[in-house]
Amino acid sequence: MNDPSTYWLNVTNIALGVVVLACCIAVVVGIVQEVAARRKKVHAMAKLDSEVNDLVASFQDGHTFHVPSLGVTMADGGEELGKKDEER
Repeated sequence: MNDPSTYWLNVTNIALGVVVLACCIAVVVGIVQEVAARRKKVHAMAKLDSEVNDLVASFQDGHTFHVPSLGVTMADGGEELGKKDEER
């Protein structure tokens, strides 16, 4: 420790160790936040799925929905085959 170059080398190593430790902590915090966000999303989607299942179960056919202002809407957004044949 009497040599000044050894002193500064030790100070630099300690400073780099602190920086590496701070980066590791930042990565761990990021991973924990990502896992928490994914769990929250899965929980919210499970709740949404049950609501959508209830909505679909209230109709006889899960592929079409009757909206009075729009008429019958189709799940795939396509046109009925009967109308397409009439146009030709």
